[in-house]
Amino acid sequence: MNYKLKEAIKKQKKYYIIYAILWLFLAIVFVMPIAYSITEAKVNSQFDLEIFFGTLASQIVKPLDTFAKIFAPKYIGTFLSCTFKYTIVFLIIEIIGIVRNAPKSEYEDIEHGSSDWSSGGEQYKVLSNKRGIILAEDNYLPVDKRGNVNVLVVGRFWFW
Repeated sequence: MNYKLKEAIKKQKKYYIIYAILWLFLAIVFVMPIAYSITEAKVNSQFDLEIFFGTLASQIVKPLDTFAKIFAPKYIGTFLSCTFKYTIVFLIIEIIGIVRNAPKSEYEDIEHGSSDWSSGGEQYKVLSNKRGIILAEDNYLPVDKRGNVNVLVVGRFWFW
């Protein structure tokens, strides 16, 4: 199970900056206006839905104006609460994405039939890296080798 988590995080690593930018963009464009509208819609300890939607519509089209207003003491508590809830939902969605991107087996995305089975030039005890019958990139079966040099080729040859 541990390899699945490591591989899933490794696959997603290149997207973390994109996720952070997306989180920030959505926080500015949607969370700030929602928090501002919630605070404005609370009239006499009751929530007025008409004021909420009217304020939300006017503040979504002006996110920089909302950005300037949201850090006032009246709005900051609601904004932090909404940001916390938004972050939790965003992280849950991200965790679901990482889990769904986890490899199904330990051998997923490993090329079958490659020279990855050896390391440190170990394959050159049997093969050649200079010339002979091409097996893979930088791996040749030498024709001057003693013993069996038969090669089974599976696949197609295209001659045009």
